[in-house]
Amino acid sequence: MRHAVYGLPPADLADIPEEAVQVSPLIPGSARLEDVPPGTLAGATLLAPPGTMERRYVLALALRGLEPGGTLLALAPKDRGGARLAKELAGLGCTVADAPRRHHRICTTIRPAAPEGLEAATAEGGPRHVDNLALCTQPGIFSWDRLDPGSALLLASLPALKGVGADFGCGLGILARAVLASSAVTGLGLIDIDRRAVEMARRNVGDPRATVRWADIRAADPTLARLDFVVTNPPFHDGGAEDQALGKVFIARAAEVLRPGGTLWLTANAHLPYEAPLRAAFRHVTPVASASGYKVYEARK
Repeated sequence: MRHAVYGLPPADLADIPEEAVQVSPLIPGSARLEDVPPGTLAGATLLAPPGTMERRYVLALALRGLEPGGTLLALAPKDRGGARLAKELAGLGCTVADAPRRHHRICTTIRPAAPEGLEAATAEGGPRHVDNLALCTQPGIFSWDRLDPGSALLLASLPALKGVGADFGCGLGILARAVLASSAVTGLGLIDIDRRAVEMARRNVGDPRATVRWADIRAADPTLARLDFVVTNPPFHDGGAEDQALGKVFIARAAEVLRPGGTLWLTANAHLPYEAPLRAAFRHVTPVASASGYKVYEARK
């Protein structure tokens, strides 16, 4: 690898060499930026993530991977971290050229001979154990340092499940741990598009009945068929913008992989219009709980 690309920078804002290797944890099959040997990259292009700790972590890893004199181009929408990019790179010892374009900030820098603060930034954004969750986690994962209210409501509503099922968008494995508390569950597939979540779920769910996969649930998966149940807290943001289609895809995929009579347990923000796609895909849809701006449905195929 001589050039790394993180994410999908807009084509009109960044020229990506054909030989560039994708290193985003949100694109299944990508290489790990963490595994790039120090000082081996000629260049790196980053669509910097919006979270501060996550962004500094990625910037520091890219600088560590660059050879002295290697070029780093980092960009982000101004309202999703772009306004802070130049300052953060300067804090890592870089001299930065900063240009605005199409609501983005585009920062270019040459790796200095002695970058500053790389170890602190990678430690801050790296995996750790969070006591209030009693789980391994990492900044950038959905709800990485707390139990989100939607999952809490689903946890309070779930009965003891049985048979073979799946956790769509498994995150850290919080729902999976609760599902596997039932001895009647014989198998559980945990699937998430975020490699970091998959790595943490493998640490957090130490149960031989569980299999964890890094995959996009929107892609067909022949290993998922005739399941007894699916549990999910589907995402409704893509690249920082609300995208209700994501939840609708999760509903459709659950309907495809469940056996007749199988059940989907879904939690979502109360404002999301999932009732119509649920009723279109399932024979029986039951509102189970509603609290604090969230709702839980049981849908039977």
